[in-house]
Amino acid sequence: MSGNSAKISPAVKLGTVYSILFAISSVHLLNDAMQSVVSALFPIFEDSLGLKFGQIGWIAFTLNMTSSVLQPAVGLLSDKKPAPWMLPVGMGCSLVGMVGLAYAPSFWMLLLAVVFVGFGSAVFHPEGSRVVFFAAGERRGLAQSIYQVGGNFGQALAPLMTIYIFVPLGQRGAVLGTFLAIAAILVLLRVVPWYGAQLAEKGAPVKKKAAGSAPVVSPYNKKVIAFALTLLLILVFARSWYAAGIGSFYNFYMQDKYGLSIKAAQVPLFIFMAAGVLGTFFGGILSDRFGRKRMMLFSIAGSAPFALLLPHVSLGWVYPVIFVLGFILQSGFSVSVVYAQELLPGKVGMASGLITGLAFGMGGLGSIVLGTAADHYGILDTMVACSFLPLIGLLSILLPKDRRE
Repeated sequence: MSGNSAKISPAVKLGTVYSILFAISSVHLLNDAMQSVVSALFPIFEDSLGLKFGQIGWIAFTLNMTSSVLQPAVGLLSDKKPAPWMLPVGMGCSLVGMVGLAYAPSFWMLLLAVVFVGFGSAVFHPEGSRVVFFAAGERRGLAQSIYQVGGNFGQALAPLMTIYIFVPLGQRGAVLGTFLAIAAILVLLRVVPWYGAQLAEKGAPVKKKAAGSAPVVSPYNKKVIAFALTLLLILVFARSWYAAGIGSFYNFYMQDKYGLSIKAAQVPLFIFMAAGVLGTFFGGILSDRFGRKRMMLFSIAGSAPFALLLPHVSLGWVYPVIFVLGFILQSGFSVSVVYAQELLPGKVGMASGLITGLAFGMGGLGSIVLGTAADHYGILDTMVACSFLPLIGLLSILLPKDRRE
């Protein structure tokens, strides 16, 4: 394995190492697929454990806040002392969580299992982002997109899991998620030695100001960086709350408004997530050409008209509208991560943790608010109110220009 690492290392200096990018993207897929097991089980938990919308919101909040609170902290620590061995350890935690989901007899035991899944994700993402950073070469937008596509595809599996696994097998079907964790660990046995070789050759990015990255020095002063990060987090807040509404509750909305079955209600949700996979990939490519800020403006603000339209269309129009909505909304996600990394050169783990971690965390908070609102005001009115959230994306016009503009 060390011999392979020696052969690959010079390629990092010359360009993008696609074999590593696709490997870490596949682990990202498996990691987020395990998180998707949680959301895929929501309709099942409602029946097997008699949960209300508010309790479902708390499950999503626990999963997302575990990742959110820990991910920036793990990222900050790993910036100072990267630890490749933490990648398989994180997958091991998620494996324990899968077993817990399958056999949890109560709401509180279910939350404990979700904590293990969230912790595994919090450990994986900062280190995974650094692997991408080393393997990207000069094509950082494309590299981040390849990485994020894996995660988005894993999330898109949730409706299919509901249809083909959890409706037939029930809660016990979650034990099949252990195979996802085992597969991830096997792939990491290839990635971790390569990652360790890069660290040995180049050192931690925080020690050697953005070794293997560009730009070396931030083009922004501290006040501009603080303003841009604050605004970026507000945009992440808006996008993640809306995505939480779609991911956690839209299937219930489809059942109530259009009278669809549990299985049929998963179809538009899958279309939304699958379109997001495509949007993530093409968004990263386009950001390398047209700039990060322009793509984020297109992504969040451009999705607003379709979000506002979605609750008011007939069933036949739901499918094309939600496809366009998912594509546009997710086209800026990987771009926002790269934008944050360029604001904070040398702090790859922390920048990635702030955006991906807070994206999940804010989504979890949104799940509680939206779930509680659905219990009190009904799922139909709650989803209509949720559709206004992407309008906050218009604030992205205030972001400072990035280095590609």
